[in-house]
Amino acid sequence: MAYVDTVMGMIPQPFRDLALRHAEFIKFAIVGGTTFVVDLAIFYCLKLTILEPKPVTAKIISGVLAMILSYFLNRQWSFRSRGGRHISSEAVLFFIVSGIGVVLSFAPLWVSRYGLHLNAEHYSLTVENIADFVSAYIIGNLLQMAFRFWAMRRWVFPHEDGTTEIDVSEPGPPDLPEPRLTPRG
Repeated sequence: MAYVDTVMGMIPQPFRDLALRHAEFIKFAIVGGTTFVVDLAIFYCLKLTILEPKPVTAKIISGVLAMILSYFLNRQWSFRSRGGRHISSEAVLFFIVSGIGVVLSFAPLWVSRYGLHLNAEHYSLTVENIADFVSAYIIGNLLQMAFRFWAMRRWVFPHEDGTTEIDVSEPGPPDLPEPRLTPRG
């Protein structure tokens, strides 16, 4: 907790209040960034080796593995303060919502590859890889992220009273002191 307090103390006051108010989204985004890197690494390892002719299959596998990691990180960190469901129903809902997210993330890749034919057969390998990255990791992940954040708060990790919103009228944590910079010397 001391590390978090130190980091929060470094954030200027107007932004600190904003960060505290949107802490759940910030944590969700950090988990998303982490699982993005895992997903990307697995996807390209598979796509450039054993699943070279099957990029959609590689994306599905990488997405499912990243989804499992995402559940544990979101449960233990992003949505830790929520607890409106039994863990088994929570896990089932998480994987249903995330499964829809995986479909949303590979649908643009499918359109790019098979609808628009942006592959090495019709274009260069460089064009294929750029099109795969843009469609799967930029467009697909933005669609997936927006849907998943909304659905996680609404159905998977609701508050115990069934609400999805945080009551900002309650006093938050006390103001942290401004960090003091001491010269080295």
